[in-house]
Amino acid sequence: MSKCRVLKLIHLAGMLWFLQCIGYILVLTLRQAGIRWWVIFSLSGHSALLIFLLVSLYLFAIFRGVARSQKIEIEHSLTTSTYYMIFYVTVPFLGGLSGCLGMMGENRVSQFLSGVALGTLGATFLVWIIIDPSTWMLEMLLTPASRKHRAERIAEAKAQWKKKQKEQRDLLVDVLVKEEMARLRWQEALKPQAEKLVKLMTTSNVDFKEAEREAVDIGVSAWQIGGLFCMRQLHEMVMDLCKKKHQDSMVVDYVSTWWDGIGSWRNLSFG
Repeated sequence: MSKCRVLKLIHLAGMLWFLQCIGYILVLTLRQAGIRWWVIFSLSGHSALLIFLLVSLYLFAIFRGVARSQKIEIEHSLTTSTYYMIFYVTVPFLGGLSGCLGMMGENRVSQFLSGVALGTLGATFLVWIIIDPSTWMLEMLLTPASRKHRAERIAEAKAQWKKKQKEQRDLLVDVLVKEEMARLRWQEALKPQAEKLVKLMTTSNVDFKEAEREAVDIGVSAWQIGGLFCMRQLHEMVMDLCKKKHQDSMVVDYVSTWWDGIGSWRNLSFG
């Protein structure tokens, strides 16, 4: 079993012991205040979910702390050392042991257990809430190597972020340039098909079924060239030409109907 896993298991056991001590102190205090047992059980039932969520969040943070990366170890050589981590995760047991030693000679079981629980609570609060964060901060402020490495790490992270942003911008520009180049190529290549479609839409002498068949063939060809974007460009070209050639008359968009179902083209005229 790895060292990190052993530390996690010890910390889990210590956390459970710490919660048991808190529960004992709470129940003892309520009983001394004259609260009946059924009231105590109802209160504990309503607060069980909240306690579970808080403990899960705290254990997640601590488990990440136990599995610190090599970069953090360089910045915090003391608080990430094996001896310190062993001390950190065993604090609840050490506090309980100190409380046990302090209550030696006490004959009343309730008072003895109360002393053990208070020792656990005091030691755990002192180390986890006060000493450890303070040591972590002082280690950062007073160690030149730690400050230097932290500054380098932050600078490297900023440089990586800027590099990633630049790559994303370059990729976007490249995509836009390629789309514009493709649009210009299609503009020239699709001009004959656009003029043919305009003729099919506006000439009354053309057989409608034959016009639809030819329009479908042109739409399929456009789809094969550049997919939906190519079809949209060809459609725009057709409508622009129709408006230029027949400014005084209303033009019905037959192309959208003829192309309905080609590739991912859908007739939006009646949607």
